[in-house]
Parts: sequence; C-alpha cells; structure tokens
Amino acid sequence: MVKILVTDDATYVRLTLKNILNQGGHEVVGEAANGQEALDRYTELTPDVVTMDITMPEVDGITAVKNII
Repeated sequence: MVKILVTDDATYVRLTLKNILNQGGHEVVGEAANGQEALDRYTELTPDVVTMDITMPEVDGITAVKNII
C-alpha cells in the first residue's frame, strides 16, 4: 500500500483528495495545510508520495518540494 501525505491550504481540497485516494486503496498517512507543515510531516511520517499545492501560506509548494528532494 502506498503511503500518501496530502498538502493543500484548502480544507475541502484535502478532504476530497483524501477520499479519492482512500477509495483507490491508498493509505493517506497525514495532511498538511502549508509547506512548512508538509516538511515537518514528511520527516515524521516518511510517506511514499506527497501531493502538493503550489500557492500556500508560510512556505509555498515549490519551495517545500525542493526541500523534500
């Protein structure tokens, strides 16, 4: 099973993605509302996949992805 971290500042988008992924048999191990949260959760949860919004408060998605890589 693929472990996924869903990152988006919109609660509705996170919930929708989480539901779609769960229905597809994937395990959503966490959610993050901004890039900094995503970085913190990535280190903590070690997911296989991270979905990332581009425009978010604190740390944007592109910067967060660069830091994850």
